[in-house]
Amino acid sequence: MPNAISLHMVTTGNELPGHRIVRPMGIVRGITVRSRSVVGNLGAALQTLVGGNITIYTELCEKAREEAFELMLRHAAERGANAVIGMRYDANDVAEGVTEVLAYGTAVQVEPTT
Repeated sequence: MPNAISLHMVTTGNELPGHRIVRPMGIVRGITVRSRSVVGNLGAALQTLVGGNITIYTELCEKAREEAFELMLRHAAERGANAVIGMRYDANDVAEGVTEVLAYGTAVQVEPTT
């Protein structure tokens, strides 16, 4: 399995400052589908009584985004890319309590401009 790309080589922009794109490698994506557990839902329900940040759901969302991001990086590395531009997240409900998180962007090969 190829190593993931360094985080500093991913941007939401269409250019990577200090680098020039020498070869586009196509769209890459990472997807994960997560569900909330019964225990997590009970804990979240208790947190809603107090108000404020519902940390159980925050942690679930962050873990899902992290996993989708890493899968996207792996997909880019498999294509031979050394960077990803135009990176975005998307999320959709698949079923009640089940959410899909998608990380996607354009894999590219870049080289330093200096």
